[in-house]
Amino acid sequence: MTRPMTMAEKILAAHAGLSEVVPGQLVECDLDLVLANDITAPIAIKTVNEIGAGVFDRDRICLVPDHYSPNKDIKSAEQTKVTRDFAHEHKITNYFEQGCMGIEHALLPEQGVVVPGDLMIGADSHTCTYGGIGAFSTGVGSTDAGVGMATGRAWFKVPE
Repeated sequence: MTRPMTMAEKILAAHAGLSEVVPGQLVECDLDLVLANDITAPIAIKTVNEIGAGVFDRDRICLVPDHYSPNKDIKSAEQTKVTRDFAHEHKITNYFEQGCMGIEHALLPEQGVVVPGDLMIGADSHTCTYGGIGAFSTGVGSTDAGVGMATGRAWFKVPE
């Protein structure tokens, strides 16, 4: 008989292909979604390009240029352009162009991009807000997001 698990444990176990997980355990999981914005995406994109494998699934990557909207200077416009060009090159389904989006953490649930039971990472410290709708979500660095974009996988330490 398996022990009772928290919702986070159930989501991690399901995405790791395990019947159960325990606090402190390291697991490698399949991701439902990887998120980045106009500040964090260019670094993640550099990682994807260094890996050289392209993106794991154009429907499960979300790029929202919401931090520099509108662009405040040439540097921020250049970062947004890197994100836009990558989204077009890889035909990213969930790319939300400036003027056609909103705050990423409100936009994704509103659009049904993230739903209860999902496991997602985002290169933004507020990514954990999707826990409010019953998803397991956590912020990661841009490099980790880039690896997630390329492989569709990430490792986690099961929380206590």
